[in-house]
Amino acid sequence: MRIVVKVGTSTLTYENGQLNLEMMEKISRQISNLQNRGDKVILVTSGAIGAGMGKLNITKKPKTLPEKQSLAAIGQGLLIELYEKFFNEYGKTTAQLLLTKDDFSIRDRYLNISYTLSNLLKYNVVPIINENDTVTVDEIKIGDNDTLSALVASIIEADLLIILTDIDGLYDKDPKEPNAKLIDVVEEFSDKLFEIAGGTGTNFGTGGMYTKIQAAKICYNSGVKMVIANGKLDNVLNRIANGEKIGTLFMPAQNPISNRKVWIAFNAHLSGKLVIDDGAKQAILNKGKSLLPSGIISTSGEYSVGDCVSIVDIDGKEIARGLINYTIAEVDKIKGLKSTEIEKILGYKNYDEIIHRDNLVVMS
Repeated sequence: MRIVVKVGTSTLTYENGQLNLEMMEKISRQISNLQNRGDKVILVTSGAIGAGMGKLNITKKPKTLPEKQSLAAIGQGLLIELYEKFFNEYGKTTAQLLLTKDDFSIRDRYLNISYTLSNLLKYNVVPIINENDTVTVDEIKIGDNDTLSALVASIIEADLLIILTDIDGLYDKDPKEPNAKLIDVVEEFSDKLFEIAGGTGTNFGTGGMYTKIQAAKICYNSGVKMVIANGKLDNVLNRIANGEKIGTLFMPAQNPISNRKVWIAFNAHLSGKLVIDDGAKQAILNKGKSLLPSGIISTSGEYSVGDCVSIVDIDGKEIARGLINYTIAEVDKIKGLKSTEIEKILGYKNYDEIIHRDNLVVMS
């Protein structure tokens, strides 16, 4: 079984920002045991900025990007050094990967990540992954390790993603309320789950329940089971891997989309936007059709052939994403026209469709 384990800052650090060495040792031991029984495990870990804060005795999370990058640079080395020490005690070899959004949005890099991780797992190495906070800016930042772990689970076609945090799972309302109930299983993903998701987490973390629901959406469409559980529970990873009902289990879609369409939906950089009419919207959502020029009302952005664009309805709601067959200048000339008129306007016709169904993913 291929398992991705994500451990959040709130699980790995104390309230003062110092690393919880006992917790790091427990995580390393449990992952080592899973590997001993034949599982392939990847660890996505937060904690670099928190480790840097602890090293410098800083108790308030910095707000500026240079401060965050500096603390990540200080803390990342400490974090991986400790993981290597703990895993080495159980005879395990680790490898460090620091990733950015571009590593997923650029197709060649995306494939290279897949090849590298597959080979590391073949060698029985435990890959330890974090976002490369020391170099990221907003344009290339994934933003949180919940999303990062889901993208990793998708790219390696994992069987299970386990997200360890400081609460027991997803509740039907704010868990601080006395009558809040833990949701044991989510059989089918719905965007309504975002409505009950909370805000950001602790002083040291970047994600809250909202980002975990976003991770669940990626896993659902990718065919990956996901569990949110309390990282402080005894032997939690082994118990979940053995099928014990702990936390909240998110079931995957019965008919997940292909790995390529997962890349289009959740990884590819959006270069533009197409506004379509209601007829085109219904054809895409209910009839499984491609997007033709006749359904396009307007377009914006800076895209070329093969770029990924967002498809929105007249109210601005995104309904799909896809890889486009024409440049923005070409689309601007042929929008609203029939496919039979493309050659007359452009002087050539490479495709009848603006976006073919094979390169289109419904998001709504």
